[in-house]
Amino acid sequence: MQKAEDELPEDNLLGKIDSPEDLRKLLPEQLPQVCDELRQMIIDELSQNPGHFGSSLGTVELTVALHYVFNTPDDRIVWDVGHQAYGHKILTGRRDLFHTNRKFKGLKPFPSPDESEYDTFTAGHASNSISAALGMAVADKRNGNAARRVVAVIGDGAMSGGLAFEGLNNASITDNDLLIILNDNNMSISQSVGGMRSYLTQLHTSRSYNKFRYYVSRLLQKMGLMTEQRRRNIIRRNNRIKIKLTQQNNVFEGMDIRYFGPVDGHNVQNLVRILSNIKGMHGPKLLHIKTVKGKGYEPAEKDSAIWHAPGLFDKVTGERIIRNGDGLPPLFQDVFGETLLELMKENSRIMGITPAMPIGCSMDIPMKVFPDRCFDVGIAEGHAVTFSGGLAKEGMMPFCNIYSSFMQRAYDNVIHDVAIQRLNVVICLDRAGLVGEDGPTHHGAFDLAYLRPIPNLTIASPYDEVEMRNLMYTAQLPDQGPFIIRYPRGRGILPDWRKPFNPVVIGTGRKMKDGDDVAVLSIGPIGNLAEQAITAWEKESGKTAALYDMRFLKPIDTSILSEVGKKFSRIITIENGAVTGGLGTAVVEYMADNGFSPVIRRMGLPDRFIEHGSTPQLLHLCHIDCDAIISTLVELTSEPEKPER
Repeated sequence: MQKAEDELPEDNLLGKIDSPEDLRKLLPEQLPQVCDELRQMIIDELSQNPGHFGSSLGTVELTVALHYVFNTPDDRIVWDVGHQAYGHKILTGRRDLFHTNRKFKGLKPFPSPDESEYDTFTAGHASNSISAALGMAVADKRNGNAARRVVAVIGDGAMSGGLAFEGLNNASITDNDLLIILNDNNMSISQSVGGMRSYLTQLHTSRSYNKFRYYVSRLLQKMGLMTEQRRRNIIRRNNRIKIKLTQQNNVFEGMDIRYFGPVDGHNVQNLVRILSNIKGMHGPKLLHIKTVKGKGYEPAEKDSAIWHAPGLFDKVTGERIIRNGDGLPPLFQDVFGETLLELMKENSRIMGITPAMPIGCSMDIPMKVFPDRCFDVGIAEGHAVTFSGGLAKEGMMPFCNIYSSFMQRAYDNVIHDVAIQRLNVVICLDRAGLVGEDGPTHHGAFDLAYLRPIPNLTIASPYDEVEMRNLMYTAQLPDQGPFIIRYPRGRGILPDWRKPFNPVVIGTGRKMKDGDDVAVLSIGPIGNLAEQAITAWEKESGKTAALYDMRFLKPIDTSILSEVGKKFSRIITIENGAVTGGLGTAVVEYMADNGFSPVIRRMGLPDRFIEHGSTPQLLHLCHIDCDAIISTLVELTSEPEKPER
């Protein structure tokens, strides 16, 4: 936790900064000290309260420079991917609350306009900053607020997303003064800095140079000699000259966006000078800065992937504090990775695809053995799905692993490029359901509901690790068509999970236990909570409940539904997903369509965005934890039965 102000050294600057206005009172030569203190605070806090570590350390100098040069919050800074924005939070009035970051009822995990006026746009998924910032810049011109500056900060891999290039394309032909900052922390967009490039950076960011350039441009306009087309032609000629002199080219100049850089993103005073010089320039422009992910903390600089979100660690030694998993059930993601490796050894047609999450989804496990059959396609979920479709069209068997909340970005690709052609693509949705501390932008709440209406899909969710292995095995059998397997973040329930494969009959569920008073229908691992709740409730009530693991949402097991409809007048459905449109809705539809009229209680995520917190806290908040299931059993079985028709 941050020290109280009276415990800080007298020369501490960060403890006196309660807003960017306080920061702007400092002298430029004091800014390196602010950066050092800001970086140390991030290290101190995240060693005790885990979060996204490396990216925020890499943007410390940029964050300080932006808030020093621009008049925030009136000027707008749009962050792309909230991973980069911890320093931004600390400088914008949240320093003393930063120890609550990502905790239940504490600071939100990513920038959110609901939390602060300095957070100008939601920043949970990648690549949206340029489009959002362009919309703001155009709106400001329309509203007569041309003096407001709008800055989009994109980086940490987000430039690989298609939306970023759509935004760039539109920015290049739209009247705007947008500044885009590309935080390049090893994206290899351009060659290393050379002497001529450094010289041109100094020249083209010079205030006197640009004042002269602007004066000549306005003079030519007044004389009727400067049309919009001629202005664009001049920019193109300037770009061609720079290309010849530096022997370097880039996509931005090809789109008529003024390009500056690359420059050192860790020299705060130079960043202040450059930003001050270019912020008033007209037209879209891009400043390319080179940074080091994890800057200032040696272990993070050496292994940026592990230190992206390292969990707890000893800030002095750099040793990560990893709880011993011996004897515990495995993480579902590791079951996926290990099982995929087994299947790849047996089936040479299987390929692995992930959009920038090989470690997060454990695709790195088969990737180490079969590097030529596993593809990290970058932050490009739509491409991942369509690429998988192309592989399948030519006889390959792709396993495309995407986090459930990121799958929302590839919805059309699933329909148009996979489902219509009934291609043999296995889509494994990791982090389905509540994910915990990353909050509403990352909860996998909607996949069951938005995938269920799509024809030709098989949609399944395993009860446990053995079932997951069997579903993966079944999915790669010949001519299964598009096959969705969704599973949650975290551990399963079976330490001894490496069982021989046993194929599953598509569209079949399982009766886990019999009972007489109520039927409980679940899908996925949340069925284990239902099993615990039923055991406790039966012991107290003397009544009994039947439990069915539906296993498949589509095709749903109609033989189970018919059995339940005939026998039970009370039904509970439980799912770790949106209650609207998922399993519960499918059961209600079946009962209504087939003349059954039981009392049905649907349990799932409510019709609102769920905040951040630990998974147990959020299960309780959403009334789908063990206690809530017991309460629903008590309530439902206490009601008088409907008279038979």
